[in-house]
Amino acid sequence: MSLRTDTRDRAATLPASPERPADARTRRRARFVPYAFIGPAGLLFLAFSLVPIVIAIALSLRDSSTSITDGGWIGAGNFTAMTGDPLIVTALRNTLVFTLGTVPTSMAIGLALAVALNRPLPGRGVFRALFFVPMVAAGVVVGVVMSWIFNGDYGVVNNLLEALGLGRLPWLTAPGWAMATLVIVVVWTRIGFCMVIYLGALQSVPAELKEAAAIDGASRWARFRTITWPLLRPTTSILVILNVVFSLQAFDVIYVMTGGGPGFSTTVLIQYVFRTAFIDARMGYAAALGLVLVAILLVFTLLRQRANRKAEEVL
Repeated sequence: MSLRTDTRDRAATLPASPERPADARTRRRARFVPYAFIGPAGLLFLAFSLVPIVIAIALSLRDSSTSITDGGWIGAGNFTAMTGDPLIVTALRNTLVFTLGTVPTSMAIGLALAVALNRPLPGRGVFRALFFVPMVAAGVVVGVVMSWIFNGDYGVVNNLLEALGLGRLPWLTAPGWAMATLVIVVVWTRIGFCMVIYLGALQSVPAELKEAAAIDGASRWARFRTITWPLLRPTTSILVILNVVFSLQAFDVIYVMTGGGPGFSTTVLIQYVFRTAFIDARMGYAAALGLVLVAILLVFTLLRQRANRKAEEVL
């Protein structure tokens, strides 16, 4: 038997030393340290997330007009009323049109800018900052400024079109043009975000692969199509989910520029929830609409988490 084995056996047979009270108190205190750190965040989540969700669920089951205390219990009546509401169909259609107009366009322009600004160009940092500035601007400020720019009477855009002999356009007063104007404004504010995300992904593409393809005679487009774009697919999947969520939550720009009009031509789902709650005073029905919106957002959030896992697997 070796000396090390003999020492180990003797140590195993010795009685355990009694734990000192100070060590026990320190160990008990250490158990509560994580809860002390997460406690403030937990309280904020409870006060501003969990409690409002519970109240919204309770409101959706009542025929309430202003608060949870008025109106009677109607169960799923607010949800069944949605099947006969033509305005919710209009709101969902407008939401779909708005999302399809903003998501692919902002991603395509953002990718083009990222590819252009990923090269060594003079003043590259300045251009990156200029394209990203609209993303950090407040939505209300953007809406007010764009309302002036696209105003039908004194707007800069119509004055420019008239100077070119093209005539004025009803940017915010005609149904079709109002939705197109909102899409243009939201795309302008979002391309900087897409550009920055794509820039980070482009800088992680191995340069050796592109150099080898260039030596083999591949054109710039062929290198992008066969090397860069496949490596950008995980980033694209994440961006699609994020931009869809952003579009479903877009409220401030729409509220300031059109207020959901003219008529209901730009009333998206979240705008309809606001209108039902605070203009029509149907708080219970608005809570039910809000829960439908939350369910849609939850689906896209789960898709985003799945896309993140796939991106991590690829990396």
